Amino acid sequence: MIEQIRDKIEQKRFELSEHALEQGIRRAIRVRELTEAIASGEIIEDYPNDKYGPSCLIFGFTRANRPLHVQCSYPSRPNLKIITLYEPAPRLWIDFKIRRPNDE
Repeated sequence: MIEQIRDKIEQKRFELSEHALEQGIRRAIRVRELTEAIASGEIIEDYPNDKYGPSCLIFGFTRANRPLHVQCSYPSRPNLKIITLYEPAPRLWIDFKIRRPNDE
């Protein structure tokens, strides 16, 4: 599935949700960084039963080595929907890939 997501990004067949746009502005994440993170990324969580439609969480690094998480729809839509994006907090993630237990 990651290859299909990358294809949509390369073809510029994606759109940002209002939430993703707001988060990108608030966190100073450029579209270029979003595309770089997906190009180098991997799916770390899968949400096939999400109430808004199937989606997944991708973790990747930008060319400047900035870690990013990008939640997007499955690539079955005509345009990939970027749901949210953020720089993961190390206190919440192990190697930016595994959620830390709440009791740590």
